[in-house]
Parts: sequence; structure tokens; C-alpha cells
Amino acid sequence: MFKIFIFVITILLINTKSNSTNHDFNNWLKDFKKEAISLGVSEIVVNEVMSNAKFLPKVIEYDRYQPEFYEDTFTYIKKRSSKKKLREGLKLYKKEKLIIDKVENEFKIEKELLLALMGIETNFGKYLGKMDIISSLATLSFDKRRSEFFTKELLILLSLVDKKIINKNILYGSWAGAFGNFQFMPRTIQDYAIDYNNNKLIELKKTQDSFASAANYLKKIGWKKNQPCFIRVNLKENIPKKYLNSSARKIKNKKKINFFKKYIKNLDAININENINSAIIIPDKDIIPGAQTLSPAYIVFDNYEKILKWNRSLRFALAVCTLKENFENEI
Repeated sequence: MFKIFIFVITILLINTKSNSTNHDFNNWLKDFKKEAISLGVSEIVVNEVMSNAKFLPKVIEYDRYQPEFYEDTFTYIKKRSSKKKLREGLKLYKKEKLIIDKVENEFKIEKELLLALMGIETNFGKYLGKMDIISSLATLSFDKRRSEFFTKELLILLSLVDKKIINKNILYGSWAGAFGNFQFMPRTIQDYAIDYNNNKLIELKKTQDSFASAANYLKKIGWKKNQPCFIRVNLKENIPKKYLNSSARKIKNKKKINFFKKYIKNLDAININENINSAIIIPDKDIIPGAQTLSPAYIVFDNYEKILKWNRSLRFALAVCTLKENFENEI
């Protein structure tokens, strides 16, 4: 009898908390609508788009648990640069070769990089996400952890719909509000997406617009074609800790490669211009319990940091560059 009582009380507490959250979310939603209208988004669009917005508890769960924060580097890279993924990318390239080659030539961004990014982001368009982006962004805007960032993203998305740049009826994507083959956030769509086929609509779930938009983004943030991304290195024990980067927020203490050579065991691996900028990262150290300080370690270059602008994860950038190299060996 006591166990039944405890169970009933637990259910009541859960329901009470859920009802309270929904009530608070609905109040937030009313205030958000007023803010959006005051900032110039049409009242009709605000009401149409936001009318079915719901608080999604699953989105909060996903936000608190992301695989790049728990998987070791080798596991993360292996999963995302597998032979299967390589085969799928080559199959897509064969099918869409004309448009992909055209985009590469126009924007000076390697097709192998574009394929790698699409492969890791959405498995070449097979996993675009089924979450209601409006509800996802509204949930994350309501949540206090990164409210300011996601509120701005949601406002931008409403503006894009209002300007008829994005079709409101296809806004399904990732739990974090990312959309299309390359998982663009609203601000990225606003700043870099292109209507490449000139049909007056940006369609990021289709090859032409999505590849051109991704290439335009990479070009604008400074990716340099045919420049190195990273090299795995074996570090000596005497390397000062200040040169070891374990955070993707900002890569510090960059030096010319020639400077770091005295701290590297496998010097034969460094067979590039000694005067280019570089830095050293140790991606497991602050994330994986019991991880070694000096292994795995990588010397990274300017192009690597451009991928960090796409997704601020040390592992993500390593996986993208690894898959890119795999494509280079096959195309």
C-alpha cells in the first residue's frame, strides 16, 4: 500500500511540474509574439508560424547530452568517416557530379569537403531531422541555458518566412533548429544561403541550393582550397602545457610549425611549409575521464579553425577533415 502511495505522489508531482512548465512556456510565448511583431515581423506570420509551437522536453534532454562531449576522439571519428559513409558519398557524387563540380569551380571549395560536411551532418540528406524547428527553437529560447542565442535564431527564422525566403511548411530538422542537407541555423541561412537556381526560394534540402550555400559559407569564412587541415602527432613530455588546446572555444598560442618541431617525436609526419600558422590540440583531455594529456594530439592549421566556425567541436572538425581526405583518395 505504501509503494502505491509513493507511486501516485510521484506521478502527481511529475504532472504538476509539467503543467507548471507548460503554463510558463505559454506565458513566454505570448511575450515572444509581441516582441517579434514589435521588431517588424508581420502579425499574420507570427500568429501562423507560432500558433502550434509547443514546449518539447526531449529537446532539453538532447541539449544536455551531445555525443561529441562523451565519445573519445577515435570513436567519434571512426563512426563518421566509415567505409559505408564513403560509399554513400561517392554514390551521391556520381549522381550529382555536374552540379557539385560546377559549385566547386565557382566557389573554389573542394567537393570532397562539401561531401564530408554533408555526410557527417545528415548522412547525405538521409537524416535531415523530423523535429518541428519552430517548437525546438521556442523550447530552447524559453530554456534559460542559451536563451538569448536561440531567441535571436527564432526571430531570424520568422523574418525569413515573412520575406518568403523560406517556406514555413517545410520547417522540420534537428532538435537544435538546424535545417537542410548541411544543417544551417537561421542566422547562417540569412547570412550565407543562396538561391542558386534562381527560383526565388532558398531550398536547402535540394542539391543545388544546399551545395552552393555551403560553398558560399566556407568561402566567406576564409577556407583556403588545397591547404592542410591537421596532422596527428606524438608529443614529447617536455612540451609546455600552455601550448595544449583542449577547448574549441578559442585556439590559443599559435606558432609556426617550425617552433613546435622540438616538441614532436614523429617529425617525419610534418612534411609541409614550416612557416604556416599552427596550434596543438588534445581533444580528449577535458572531456573523457582518465584521458591521457598528450594523446591523442594533433597539430592543426587555419583551415581546421574554419571548420570550428561551422561547428565548435574539436572532434567534429577532425572527423570532417578525415572524411574529406578519404574522399580525396577515391575521387
